[in-house]
Amino acid sequence: MIKAAVMGVVEGLTEFLPISSTGHLILAGSLMDFNDAKAKVFDIAIQTGAIFAVVIVFWERISSTITALPTQRIARRFAVNVLIAFLPAVVLGLLLGHTIKQYLFTPSVVASSFILGGFVILWVEGFGRDRPENEHPNDRARILNVENMAPIDALKIGMAQCLAMIPGTSRSGATIIGGMLFGLSRKVATDFSFYLAIPTLIGAGAYSLYKERALLSIADAPLFAVGTVTSFISAWICVRWLLKYIATHSFIAFAWYRIAFGVLVFTTSYFELVNWAD
Repeated sequence: MIKAAVMGVVEGLTEFLPISSTGHLILAGSLMDFNDAKAKVFDIAIQTGAIFAVVIVFWERISSTITALPTQRIARRFAVNVLIAFLPAVVLGLLLGHTIKQYLFTPSVVASSFILGGFVILWVEGFGRDRPENEHPNDRARILNVENMAPIDALKIGMAQCLAMIPGTSRSGATIIGGMLFGLSRKVATDFSFYLAIPTLIGAGAYSLYKERALLSIADAPLFAVGTVTSFISAWICVRWLLKYIATHSFIAFAWYRIAFGVLVFTTSYFELVNWAD
């Protein structure tokens, strides 16, 4: 139960930050010897708790959108954009999921993804480039409101989300940084990443539970419940903090963290301290 609670906290704190929850769960699971086949299903299932946190934080927007679907075109366009962004991961996940797990869950791929992703964030955030005094990041953005997104914008972010199938990439990182690269403001990219996480993570959790149902029994329910609850609590805290953080900060700190974590992966793998193939 303690291990389940710790894993839930790790999931909740890392799922919506651009630092890869998968990489952190692999590390935490290896350190606590919580990395068998059932634990892998657990890691995916407890994402549901993190998603509930997003639903709670954005409940006003979500409920108003659902209510307005029959009558308001803007609500229908928003819902369609989320669906469009969701579909690429569904298609590629079903086609390539097994192959990716078989060939890409290696220390070199995980570490390289962390480090490369860190440098991509630095590049998108303009690290090291001269910026006019008092320029706000939104001054260069094309889309300043989620409602102004076109279907092609949603499709681009959906394709960016597919990069997160590579371990160590980060679903949040791919969608947020990808969104900024495609012209969304930092806040719009972050908000849309949260909305897109709802169908993506719920779908992934449900599919994993169904696919691996033979591994599970009713006796596992308390374990999964503890992980889901702690995931919810830590994700709720993290999401609320991140929304405030991005108002005045860039993602550069996360970029350096990713690079340092990538070095950690290489080091722990070289000395055989962590089995990153999990």
